[in-house]
Amino acid sequence: MASFLEDPSLERHFKGHRDTVTCVDFNPNMKQLASGSMDSCLMIWNMKAQMRAYRFVGHKDAIMSVQFSPSGHLVASASRDKTVRLWVPSVKGESTTFKAHTGTVRSVNFSNDGQSLVTASDDKSIKVWTVHRQKFLFSLSQHINWVRCAKFSPDGRLIVSASDDKTIKIWDKTSRECIHTFCEHGGFVNYVDFHPSGTSIASAGTDNTVKVWDVRMNKLLQHYQVHSSVVNSLSFHPSGNYLITASNDSTLKILDLLEGRLLYTLHGHQGPTTCVAFSRTGDFFASGGSDEQVMVWKTNFDAADYGEVLRTQKRSTSVCGTVPSMDDQPRLSEKSSTQGNCVEPSDVRFIEVPVNMDTKSKSQNMRLQEPQCTLPPEIQLQHAEPSIPPMLTNTLEHIVGQLDVLTQTVAILEQRLTLTEDKLRECLENQQKITFQIKRTDVKEE
Repeated sequence: MASFLEDPSLERHFKGHRDTVTCVDFNPNMKQLASGSMDSCLMIWNMKAQMRAYRFVGHKDAIMSVQFSPSGHLVASASRDKTVRLWVPSVKGESTTFKAHTGTVRSVNFSNDGQSLVTASDDKSIKVWTVHRQKFLFSLSQHINWVRCAKFSPDGRLIVSASDDKTIKIWDKTSRECIHTFCEHGGFVNYVDFHPSGTSIASAGTDNTVKVWDVRMNKLLQHYQVHSSVVNSLSFHPSGNYLITASNDSTLKILDLLEGRLLYTLHGHQGPTTCVAFSRTGDFFASGGSDEQVMVWKTNFDAADYGEVLRTQKRSTSVCGTVPSMDDQPRLSEKSSTQGNCVEPSDVRFIEVPVNMDTKSKSQNMRLQEPQCTLPPEIQLQHAEPSIPPMLTNTLEHIVGQLDVLTQTVAILEQRLTLTEDKLRECLENQQKITFQIKRTDVKEE
């Protein structure tokens, strides 16, 4: 059954940025990949061979974050120039821009319905905007240092933020209040994101760790000490079974969340790996680094149903929900190297699209450029075979299911208790008012 669990492989290898790549994101239609860089340019790479790549020029300083809208019709970019731009990812390169913060904008994220944007900044604030006309809605301001990242939950009801004040905060979008703060990171928190289910979050820190938290019970679920340097970015696989991380140690790590262990280590970038993102379907992931390169990898290991893989393969590692340390990780005994396909100069042309500071640019301002393209370095990939008996796996799945039921029950009880407390408080307040009125009446009669 080993064929079910194949190694990730490097598919394409883009070089066109002139400085560190800071962020990557796939178009949901899988036809394009966006990347931002310290060179202040937004690149839109076309996944289909023979298609041109677009270089969008408009930001006055480094781009720190990019994301496609859920429909794929817009790309949002956040910059050190304190602005956010919304681009149409086509040859015309039309965009609108608005000043979002009084400091560097570190992060921009669309809500799943595509109606809202959340931004995070060095001015220590998080702001929420409408996508239509970029109307400011409200800000969240309890962090006491730079805010590196802010994301909506899948249902849009919560916002999670990560800061250089070493905390992660969970916010209620409706009440605009911070409902919990996680303080366990030993350094700055570079990145945070919601699990596809919305029930947990993962964070990456300068303390070299990756942590997974349950946002219903506000508890640490898993702790990974798998990198030897700062962890810059992470991304959940859409299935929720895997987490990929990028670090200054130049590696990408793929973590198996069901077993709580390291699954793959990928060596591709020369120097720090700064960003990583799965595609919306999970078939691919992209990474960027200080080597100015963007790499697109084919996932492969999720080709078969993962539940079937769990039941049919041998395992002998830690159980789901444990909190593994570096010593708990299996030794990576197998190695293979994968040669990726470089995008040849004949395959791709760059169209540079200058953008006026107001809103739009026209196609006559474009100039064609030939890309630089170097053959990728040897890609070393390491993995370890999982091995837990199928009977134990089924038992664990049953336990997890029961825990979910218990968690839901506790949540319902908490809601009822809150309602009861509110009613009791209301009754006490009314009683105090009545008592006060009686006393006033007695005093008047005397």
